[in-house]
Amino acid sequence: MTQNCAEFISTSPDETARLATRLGAALRAGDTLLLEGEIGAGKSHFARALILSRLSVPEDVPSPTFTIVQVYDLPDCELWHADLYRLGGPDQIVELGLHDAFETAICIVEWPDRLDDLRPAQALTIRLDDPEKTDTRQISITWSDRAWADRIARILE
Repeated sequence: MTQNCAEFISTSPDETARLATRLGAALRAGDTLLLEGEIGAGKSHFARALILSRLSVPEDVPSPTFTIVQVYDLPDCELWHADLYRLGGPDQIVELGLHDAFETAICIVEWPDRLDDLRPAQALTIRLDDPEKTDTRQISITWSDRAWADRIARILE
């Protein structure tokens, strides 16, 4: 499969949140976002902005660092936000039900390296980097599934 990539610079947390909101509007059941980056790179900020943009009634959107998974009911499907940092192995992912959620929900996964072979082939990978330790983020979006191409083009307009 061909790997496609879009890269850009976000100069503020608000700009990063706007990108997350635009992406959130394009998501549907069965879509998985894999958020990569070091601790403090902005993965949870990105996820929180996206989740808030999809909720019909705003609510508290905590990081799932300790709960591992937070599930939100959207009008058209569930949205699962998972932080796999503390998981010991992919067998725990199956126990959580996340593997099944990849088929029926919108899933946002932080620390997707913990997925090993359970990583969905059609997932969209978003990498956030903060090389200068400022509010500026280098963001790269990669995908191999052709279904993402048109949606990514609309998001980046």
